[in-house]
Amino acid sequence: MLAYVLDAWAGSATDDSVAAPIVVYSPPTAALLEAGLPGDPTFALQADPRGTADAVRAGLTALPDDVTEVLVLSGDVPLVVGPQLRAVLEQRRMDDAAIALASVFAASPGALGRVVRSEFGTVERIAEAKDGAADELDSNEINAGCYAFDATWLRRRIETVEPSATTGELYLTELIRLAREDGRIVSAVGFDDDGTFDGINDRAQLAQAEWALRVRCNEAHMVAGVTMRDPSTVYLDWDVQLAKDVVLEPDVMLRGRTSIAEGSTIGPGTTIVDSTIGRDCRVWASVVEHSTVEDSVSIGPYSHLRPGTHVGTGAEVGNFAELKNTRLGVGVKQHHVSYLGDAELGDRTNVGAGTITANWDGRTKHRTTIGRDAFLGVDTMLVAPVEVGDDAKTGAGAVVTRSVPAGKLAVGVPARIREPHAWPPGPNDPSKPA
Repeated sequence: MLAYVLDAWAGSATDDSVAAPIVVYSPPTAALLEAGLPGDPTFALQADPRGTADAVRAGLTALPDDVTEVLVLSGDVPLVVGPQLRAVLEQRRMDDAAIALASVFAASPGALGRVVRSEFGTVERIAEAKDGAADELDSNEINAGCYAFDATWLRRRIETVEPSATTGELYLTELIRLAREDGRIVSAVGFDDDGTFDGINDRAQLAQAEWALRVRCNEAHMVAGVTMRDPSTVYLDWDVQLAKDVVLEPDVMLRGRTSIAEGSTIGPGTTIVDSTIGRDCRVWASVVEHSTVEDSVSIGPYSHLRPGTHVGTGAEVGNFAELKNTRLGVGVKQHHVSYLGDAELGDRTNVGAGTITANWDGRTKHRTTIGRDAFLGVDTMLVAPVEVGDDAKTGAGAVVTRSVPAGKLAVGVPARIREPHAWPPGPNDPSKPA
């Protein structure tokens, strides 16, 4: 949630003179804050949470002295966007106001603070639901919790806020009354009641906000040229990058910093996490994690690319194929029910159904290296560490425990090396099975 709010803050800036954002946190939330938030924020501790005014006071301790204007946002309002914040800032500057705030004419104000205006329409104060008089709470103009302040005035007046007689909290909204006492203007910028300024107080509201953000994200990609057969079933993280003419079919989930290049189709039932997919690829009913897929690759159905996998141009990874920390060269074919772990396969190599790299000896992972134009027969088991040379072949059911030289054939259990022309055995060959 906080990252979305900081994205909106970044979108409100009109030049490079804006100071870094300040995130105010309390001790219970310290462990939840993660590095890498947008805007490289400064953190300020509110040691004893005593209300919103106390939170702003804590934030001001980290504010540079030369800052002349302060924008205050709630950390649980993820749907707010930069242009809305910019409108509040511009209104304060235009009116030379001590405070400009965002307000919403809500259909159901509930327990939200009401904007109280004079008979002339000027903003006089905010009536909190716990403290307001009955006639004040009849208003449906609510305080949206977004403020722009004259920083000099704010530094002076924040220390004079008195605790609420009802709750003992230090309300930030008390500053509206103090500004009017000082003869300063308080401006209000009205916005539609579309949920943009809604705060998140429980898991139900969180789910509603996630839905709204998903719709916003999907629409932006479709406007930019991405086709979604059923947008309601497509789940995209905010950092996902999609080129034009990408097609997303139903039940697709793209997570983390995934990128999909132009012309690729992501088929039904696919999950891709922190991976790169090249141009003109087809991924269908599969899972791809922390992997790189080059152009014109076919994956699936029911493939699993685990972390560290790199699939070369034109390769084919088919039904129930699994790769882990493996590199496939150009044009490699791995079509059926196989596992390649800690392996490297050269260009145009063919992987027979049921092929396994036995990469774990119970203590250590070992690598398997397979050359170009190799042919791995059905049910080949490669016991790592082992190498298979260029143009080499293995017979069906071979258990390869020693390296196979280039151009040679390995057959049997354990596999023995033969010349390729000797396989399959002739009619009079004593080694031919009965």
